[in-house]
Amino acid sequence: MNIRLTNWGKELDRSCPLPDYPRPQLKRDSDVNLNGVWQYAVTPGKNIPVHWEKEILVPFSPEAPLSGADRGPGKTEFLHYRRSFTLPEGFLRGRVILHFGAVDQIATVYVNNIMVTEHRGGFWPFSADITAALLPGENELVVTVQDDADDPTQAVGKQRYKSGGIWYTAQSGIWQTVWMESVPEVYIKSIRVTPEFDESRVRIEFTANTPGKTATADVLTPDGAFVAGSWFKNGVCVVPLPSFRPWSPEDPYLYRLDIRMGEDRVESYFGMRKFSYGEHEGRRVFALNDRPLFHNGLLDQGYWPDGLLTPPADEAMVFDIRTARDCGFNMLRKHIKIEPLRWYYHCDRLGMIVWQDMVNGGQPYDLLRTSILPLAGVTKLSDADPAPYGRADAASRVQYYAEMRQTVELLYNCPCIALWTPFNEGWGQFDALAAARAVRQLDDTRYIDHASGWQDQGWPEIQSRHIYFRPLRMKNDGRALCLTEYGGYILAIPEHKWCEKPFGYKVCPTPSALERDYRKLLERQVLPHIRTEGLTAAVYTQLTDVEQEMNGLLTYDREVLKIPAGTLREIHRRISFSESEDD
Repeated sequence: MNIRLTNWGKELDRSCPLPDYPRPQLKRDSDVNLNGVWQYAVTPGKNIPVHWEKEILVPFSPEAPLSGADRGPGKTEFLHYRRSFTLPEGFLRGRVILHFGAVDQIATVYVNNIMVTEHRGGFWPFSADITAALLPGENELVVTVQDDADDPTQAVGKQRYKSGGIWYTAQSGIWQTVWMESVPEVYIKSIRVTPEFDESRVRIEFTANTPGKTATADVLTPDGAFVAGSWFKNGVCVVPLPSFRPWSPEDPYLYRLDIRMGEDRVESYFGMRKFSYGEHEGRRVFALNDRPLFHNGLLDQGYWPDGLLTPPADEAMVFDIRTARDCGFNMLRKHIKIEPLRWYYHCDRLGMIVWQDMVNGGQPYDLLRTSILPLAGVTKLSDADPAPYGRADAASRVQYYAEMRQTVELLYNCPCIALWTPFNEGWGQFDALAAARAVRQLDDTRYIDHASGWQDQGWPEIQSRHIYFRPLRMKNDGRALCLTEYGGYILAIPEHKWCEKPFGYKVCPTPSALERDYRKLLERQVLPHIRTEGLTAAVYTQLTDVEQEMNGLLTYDREVLKIPAGTLREIHRRISFSESEDD
C-alpha cells in the first residue's frame, strides 16, 4: 500500500486539529475543543489501564495514519483514551455538557473515575452532562471503546477487516471532534426548523431540559439585519416571511436564526426551499422551489488516505464540495456514511444538494441476491425474508430503526439534504416499504429512495437503478426515474495510487481516454434518457478514488483532477431539462 498524506494532513496542527465549531446548526458562544494529543492503550479486558505509554492524535482513529498510533484494537480487545482538562476561567455558567461527534462503536465515558455515559453506534453524536463529576482545577477524562466491524447488529458502512473491492479499511474509536460547552441551568437541547415554502413562513420547534419554558426566535439576514420574529407557544414558533429569498444551488441564501430562552441563547440558520415532484413533458421529475431540476450528482464515500473516515481539515471538506461544483455537479450522494456536521453546513452555504444514505448494517450478505442476480438485471426480488440480506438477527432490525431515527433527527435542519436512502443494493435490507413509511413519518419534506439500485419493492415515489458494465436501458414506469449509480471508469494515476491493483468498472488507460469515454457516456446514454424517459437524476461513481477503487474524478490524495473542470462543466451544460430539448 502506498499511504500518502493529503496537503492538509501535511500541515496539520497537532495541538488542536479540526478546531472549528462542530455544530453550526445549534451554536453557542461557550465551547472548549478537546481534540489534540491524548494517551491511549489497547487491552484484552475492559478495565481501565494503570499505565499509559502511548499517544494518539484525536479525532483520528488509531488505524488512520494521522493518528500517530501504532495499532487499533482487535474485535475482542478494548481501546482506551485518556486526557486531562481544566475549565477556562469564567466558562462555567451552570452546566457543562461533554460532546462526542462520533465514536466507533460502543463507548463508555468516565470523568474523574465516574461513569457519565455509555453509547452504542459508531456514526452518531452523543453527549453527557458532566457537571456533577467535575472537580476544581484539573480533571481526568477516560473513554473506553469496543468495536467489531463484523457485528451484524451494528451499522458499519463500508468498513471491513479484510478490505478489497468496494469495501475499505475498518477503523475504531473516536473519529469526530470531542468538545465541551457550558449552558445555563435551564437550556435548549434541540431545535427543528422546517421551511414552509408555500405558506411563506418558517416553523421552528424546540425542546429544553426543563419543559414548559417560553422562548423567542428572530430571523436575520446573513449580515445580521432583523427580518422577522415571534414567540414560541407550546414549543412551536411560526415566523411569517412574506418576501423571502429562496435557497437554491445557484443562490444558496441562508437566513440566520437567533433563539433565546431565559439566560440561554443559540444561533442557527435555515434556507427557504421546497423539494417536490413536478412534471416535464408528461414525466414525473424532481422540482426545487416548484421548478423542474435535474440532479446531476457524484457518489461521495467521504474517505481520506490519511484520516480514513475523518477529514484532515475543514478546508479539505470545502475542497471536495467546491471541486464538485466547479465541475458542474449540483448534488453529492453521501454514500453509507454520516459526515461531521460541518460538512453539511458547507453544502448548505455553497449550494450543494445532498442525498443521504442510511448507514448499512446486517451481515453477511447473500452475494446471489445483493450482487450477482442484480448485475444480470434481476432487480425486484422480495425482501420479506431478511436472512439473505444479513438481517436474520431481530436485534439488528431494532437497531436499524433506532439509527434511522437518529439520522433523520440529526440532519433534519440541513437545507441541502433532498433525499433519504434507507437501503442500498440490498445490504441489510428488510421490509423496505415499511422502512420508507417510517422515514416519511419522520420527515415529509424530502424524497425517499427506498431501495437504491435493486430489490425494488414498489415504493411509489422513485424508480432507482444502478447500472454498470452494460449500456443504460431504463424505462419510465410512472415514478421519478433515477440512475442512482453508474460509470465507475478507472484511471490510475502513477504516484497517486493507494495500491497497485485497481478496482472499478472500466479501465481507461489515459486521461484523454477517460475524457472521451465519459463524454460518450453522458451524451449518448444519459442525455437520451432525459429526453425519452424523463430521467430526473444521475449519480456518477465517483468523486474520489478510495483505496483500491481508482474510479474517482479526483485521486485519493485530492491532488489530481483527472478531467479538467472546464471540460466537465461544458459536458454537463446539456445534462438538464432545459437543454435536453436542443438538437
